[in-house]
Amino acid sequence: MTSSNESLPVVDIASLRGGSGDMARVGAALDRACCEFGFFYVTGHGIDPALPARLMTLAVEFFALPLEEKLGIAMARGGRAWRGYFPVEGELTSGRPDRKEGIYFGTELGPDDARVRAGVPLHGMNLYPALPGFRDALLTYMEKVTAVGQLVLGGIAAGLGLGPDYFLDRYTRDPTVLFRIFNYPPATAGADESETALGVGEHTDYGLLTVLRQDEVGGLEVWHRDRWVAAPPVPDSFVCNVGDMLERLTAGRYVSALHRVRNFSTQERFSMPLFLDPSFDAVLSPITALTPDPSAAGRRRGARRWDGADLAAVNGTYGDYLLNKVSKVFPQLRAEVLTERGTDATRRARP
Repeated sequence: MTSSNESLPVVDIASLRGGSGDMARVGAALDRACCEFGFFYVTGHGIDPALPARLMTLAVEFFALPLEEKLGIAMARGGRAWRGYFPVEGELTSGRPDRKEGIYFGTELGPDDARVRAGVPLHGMNLYPALPGFRDALLTYMEKVTAVGQLVLGGIAAGLGLGPDYFLDRYTRDPTVLFRIFNYPPATAGADESETALGVGEHTDYGLLTVLRQDEVGGLEVWHRDRWVAAPPVPDSFVCNVGDMLERLTAGRYVSALHRVRNFSTQERFSMPLFLDPSFDAVLSPITALTPDPSAAGRRRGARRWDGADLAAVNGTYGDYLLNKVSKVFPQLRAEVLTERGTDATRRARP
């Protein structure tokens, strides 16, 4: 069931931008949110609302195109970069087709980049819709939202009793940035609250931090304790959530919460999640020095997740971890992108 009696925390991060010395207070608020919900809104981020509004307008224009035009930038054309468009039911969540369509983007890397030359998967050029201004709006948006994510990670580090550059120095100086734009079709006639009505089924995100812009339609829900909690739109905010890797790095102190999307409205729903993750070659290691949290009191330390994953298993590189995860999302591309040759290229490209 979905509850309206609980709401996700809202954290104003304006002081993180201004350097006012309020890091401890904001860090404590972020720490509580990550421990309790794994989800929270951020306000005071400093991004001109005209920028996400412009990109959202362009996205609406793209998704309104005939399918054959959208397939002009199909993911099959993106090769190892794993970029481009997929149609409704073209992506899987927990083995089930999603009732959404979308476009995948990432950090723009030219053919001269060492990782691109080596054929490392998930690195390369984006495929852009042939809409005036789309590329510039998208790249500017990704840059601005990535900066917000870095600020939030700095606040989270402070909340953990670490230096504000803990994640930046170890993981996100050259981050893996994956960006998606999704369109969830309107509810079909007779849709109910069964699994078949889900735009995207319950899942958790793979990496460190997700920074999401959603439109006014709503439909995002977060599993908290024993119920689904709605995450309705909050004006000029981003929804942030802990990913699986941050849950692992904190040995379960932070929760990577299950979430889903159900669009029961008569309107299309648009959302734009940016995934701010460790660099591809970052070596993973658990955070060994954490400030004790009396309220959590190790309530999840050593626990196993809903999917049986061992939270103490933190090793290898982020790239190897990520490739193992994303290969399950688009099985039809796995053979083309995640071949043995691609794995060897990943290893060769590491310094």
